[in-house]
Parts: sequence; C-alpha cells; structure tokens
Amino acid sequence: MDLFVYGTLQSSTLMQAVAGGKLPPPKAARLADHRVQKLPGNVVPMIRAATGDTAQGCLFAGLSDTQAQRLNIYEGTFGYTLETVLIDTDEGSRSAQCYLPPVGDVSDAGNWSFPVWQNAYEAPAVLAAQELFRHDPVPDPASLRAMWPMIEARAWAKHRATAGPAKHRFDPVPGDVEILSLAPPLGHFFRFQQFQVMHCRFQGGQSARLSRETFVGIDAAILLPYDPIRDRVLLVEQLRMGPLMRTDPNPWMLEPVAGIVDARETPEDAARREAAEEASLTLTHLEHAGSFYPSPGANTDYFYTYVGLCDLPMKAPFLGGLAGESEDLRLHPLALDQAMELLDTGEIATGPLFYLLYWLVRHRDRLRSIT
Repeated sequence: MDLFVYGTLQSSTLMQAVAGGKLPPPKAARLADHRVQKLPGNVVPMIRAATGDTAQGCLFAGLSDTQAQRLNIYEGTFGYTLETVLIDTDEGSRSAQCYLPPVGDVSDAGNWSFPVWQNAYEAPAVLAAQELFRHDPVPDPASLRAMWPMIEARAWAKHRATAGPAKHRFDPVPGDVEILSLAPPLGHFFRFQQFQVMHCRFQGGQSARLSRETFVGIDAAILLPYDPIRDRVLLVEQLRMGPLMRTDPNPWMLEPVAGIVDARETPEDAARREAAEEASLTLTHLEHAGSFYPSPGANTDYFYTYVGLCDLPMKAPFLGGLAGESEDLRLHPLALDQAMELLDTGEIATGPLFYLLYWLVRHRDRLRSIT
C-alpha cells in the first residue's frame, strides 16, 4: 500500500508503533485543494476539501499487507476510511491511499501544527499505540473505541511518571532493571499484565529471570473537600467492588472525592472536575497534599491527593454523582473531629481518606488562615 499521511502519522515514531515492521522511508508529499485543520475538542487534526489550499504531509510507499492491516485497525477505531487521492511529490504526481475522516460538519478551529502536536502529545500517543498492539488478538475497532479512553489514560500515566528524590533509596541508571518480555494484556477497562524482569541486587550482580504480575490501573486525583470556616469535611459513600469481592459484609465505603485523571488533563483539573461532578462543589483553593503509589507491590495506581477549600453549609447527607456514569453516591458533611473519630472506630477503612484526614489535622491551622 502507498499511503499519504497528513496528521499524527507523520511521526515516524508513532508510525512505527502503529504499522510495525520495517518502514519505507517517508517522502515529502502534498495534497492539493485540501486543508489540515484543528479538530475541535481534540489534539488530532482533520482534513477537508478547501479549494486553493494545500495539505502538507508525507508518503510511505510500499507498506506491507500486515502493516496495512494494522493501520486499518488503528484508523478504523476513530472512524477514518481509506480513499484514493492524487498527490504531488518531488518526483511528480501519483495516486496514493489516504485515511479521511467521517463526513460531517466540523467548525473551522484553525490550522493544526504537527510540530506543536509532536512536542506536547507524541510520546503518550506512541505509548497508547504500543498498548493497543500488544493485545493478542487485537480487538475489533468497535471494541477499541470503547477501550480507548482508558488506553489513553494509562499512556498519559506512564508519560506523567517522573523520577522522585533518591537521597536514601537506590538511584538507578539505565540497565539496572530490565523488562524482558510482556504477555498480551488482559481486561477490558483495567489491565492485568504478566511479564518477566531482571534487576540488579543490593549485594551486587543480577537477579534471576523473574516472572511477575501486576494490576495496571491509572493515575487518580483524590480530593478531601474542607470548609475552613465551619471546620467541616465532606465524605463520599458508595458501594465498592474490591471489598465486595473480598466478601466484606459491608462493602459500602467512606472515601474522599476521587476520579481518574483523563488523558491530556492535569491532576489539578481532574480534582476540580470531580468535585463538581460528584458533589456539585466549586473549590476556592486547592492544596496539594502529596502524591504516591497506594500499593506498589503489584499495582501501578498513582494518586495525586488534595485538600480543596470550599463552602459546606450542608449538615445532612445528600446524594451526588453522575447518573450517566452509574454513580450512586451519598455525601456526608461532618465536623473534622467527628470524621477523625470514625478513623478510631474503623468505620473509615480506606487508605486515602486516612491519609488526607491526618494531613488535614496537621495543616488545619494554616488552612483556616487562608482567606
């Protein structure tokens, strides 16, 4: 297949992750009477007919049937279809295939910039494509459309990971730990991942080849709403599947406000969004309370925790959450000292809420001085 690309697949790194195999060298190419523009609400572009304009891109000539099949899966996930177009190259005009978006009215959101996308979004796009093609078999496009938000969220979680301080703990260099193989991931929403790994040992030398398994979750924003005037917090009650599967006699848990950090979203924005969605709260101040792995032994989850200052005049429990996400939440306004008592009785049994309540007690006087 000879393929003209005009958007994100101009990235040789992303193209390699999607198509696989040995890529033919790309050649500069142009599609006359077309324009590449921003897609409203997204970072990927669309192309549309525009008399007098020229869409800049590149040509990958001689892609294999296997590469074409992988590209069809990837582009088909987003509803793009192949059409034959006439392009101009430095060697002259020729026909090629091109993935074109679904037909529909799209407002003109301005010119799309490949360098801007490449600088800000290429790395997580590559990580998402790599996860997609680790499936065996690769799901059909319709299934992938449903899975894609979580695939992207996991890719951005990996992209967001940075090295923390290593004053007392081991400070690794490349080669100190190596993932040797990855099995196809299992799961539709979350992931279960089997893999093999080797690592250097404290006493010197290398470990044996180790077979390990992890639950691959996501980054989450965890928020404890706090009214510094009334010294009141807001707790969220809901049925939780973890305690249910452990056969806990009461799987209804008291927790902070919490939610997934979506792709291209900052943890701070996620915390504010979840406050509005779960409890209809507008935060006046957001205080970062720490970020951590809640259970690093076999879980990739990473929590960004916050205390959010807000107005909590309510005294009685009330309902919240989004019906469209099947959320069934009861919200409990409680005096901070009353919430602390629930830690002692065991009625609060979730780690993030333990942590945030103790953090808040430590910082209460400072936060109550914020106007």
